[in-house]
Amino acid sequence: MTAPDGALVRPLLVLDGRGSLAVFELTPGQVTRAVSHATVEELWQVTAGGGEVWRRQDGREEIHRLDPGTAVSIPLGTAFQFRADPDGAGPLCITAVTMPPWPGTDTEARPEEGPWKATDR
Repeated sequence: MTAPDGALVRPLLVLDGRGSLAVFELTPGQVTRAVSHATVEELWQVTAGGGEVWRRQDGREEIHRLDPGTAVSIPLGTAFQFRADPDGAGPLCITAVTMPPWPGTDTEARPEEGPWKATDR
């Protein structure tokens, strides 16, 4: 299944009304579309591969390195985009908790302007 930002997503668990757990994957060199969420926040932990994440909130922008063990938060309304290293030996894999659970609506992921050109899988 493909997430609205273009990442491969595998939903794992849902705790009704509280949160959901999923794994996101990007192939080497893949770049997601920049989005922000309308109602959910996320907590990420990188489990494999490498890359970068860009975040923008309240006029502040930052880019963080993503390596196994890195944890990142995506607060409500934060614009974000991520990409996998182009020369990676394998995919960038991120396990993420979404609070509340992902609603599955077309309006949850809102398009944003990010720093990188998105690529398809």
